[in-house]
Amino acid sequence: MYFLTSESVTEGHPDKLCDIVSDSLLDAYLKEDPLSHVALETVASKDMLFISGEVTSKGAPDLIEKAREAVLAIGYDSKEKGLDGRNCLILTNIISQSPDISMGVDRADGLIGAGDQGMMYGYACDETEEYMPLSISLAHKLAARLTQVRKEGILPYLYPDGKTQVTIAYDRNDQVIGIKDIVVSAQHNARVPIEQVRADIRKHVIDEMIRPEDMLADIRIHINPTGRFVTGGPLGDTGLTGRKIMVDTYGGIARHGGGAFSGKDPSKVDRSAAYMARYAAKNLAAAGLCGKCELNLAYAIGIPQPVSIKIDCFGTERIPISIIEKTAENVFDFSVAGIIRTLSLTSISYKPVAAYGHFGRRDLDLPWERTDKVQEIMDIAAGYLADSIQAMSGQ
Repeated sequence: MYFLTSESVTEGHPDKLCDIVSDSLLDAYLKEDPLSHVALETVASKDMLFISGEVTSKGAPDLIEKAREAVLAIGYDSKEKGLDGRNCLILTNIISQSPDISMGVDRADGLIGAGDQGMMYGYACDETEEYMPLSISLAHKLAARLTQVRKEGILPYLYPDGKTQVTIAYDRNDQVIGIKDIVVSAQHNARVPIEQVRADIRKHVIDEMIRPEDMLADIRIHINPTGRFVTGGPLGDTGLTGRKIMVDTYGGIARHGGGAFSGKDPSKVDRSAAYMARYAAKNLAAAGLCGKCELNLAYAIGIPQPVSIKIDCFGTERIPISIIEKTAENVFDFSVAGIIRTLSLTSISYKPVAAYGHFGRRDLDLPWERTDKVQEIMDIAAGYLADSIQAMSGQ
């Protein structure tokens, strides 16, 4: 037996607040100019936001107004909760994108070059219906439920900040045995006793989202384990865009290239290539070629095509890895322009994925979550496999 743990955070977590603000501003730029080049970072601290970055765009949205709208939508409307979006100080320092980068992205030959170098990973497994690891899937559901019971008034004394964590037990054959640990921490009004907080969260959050039969007999459930979570949000901890990359992706179960997503337009392969790698990995797993699929892409700044493509199926492949790789390269266009076109990345809204995960979102119709390439993958893989068998028999 072994254990794997993943965490999630609510949209009111200081880091997630910053992700949401950055993606809200990105959406505002792309709405006015789909060809905008945007790279924005937000810092949240006591009574203030600081928004900085590089933007080249024909759009000119009111950044401070958009930021306030995002903060208030989360629920930060008083200093008691950690931030008041109506009155907090908001500073901006936005400059144009470096011309040295622009010349590589908007190339003279009309192609789109990668906005930076780096490697990106996409992952999928047949552990859940959404092809995500169970631990991060459940952690996200608990975090989203925390926000739901707060906003719907089921637990009106909760405040926006919160975190969840789920540990799954596996057997030697990598099969799920059950849930070993659950941790939920939720910011709350100081006047509510901890006993009520714990009882309510167990009833309205954990028991609503987790089936009893999925819990191990000796499961450990920790709710606000310190006994108090009143000071939260940016008042309790400084927030920063891009600091929850494992929450955003696969909960630490798969590798990560290191680049964050929020605040970046699709020319930044940190974001777009990670979405494409997930799209390819999910379709390969859904086509039955493997039980687990991790796809790695690497890019060089200014170069349209990836410099390398690598797939790892962790021994779950049902046909040779070489054929899976050839199939992926035949079916998917991993060029920067191909990614943007295939996934319609200049015409979607990014704010909805800034919290509760960029992948496995069954509540959103995300282009990179569709399994519309399954039949094509099966057909092409079957052709490659037939050719391989014929070549071996000819020897």
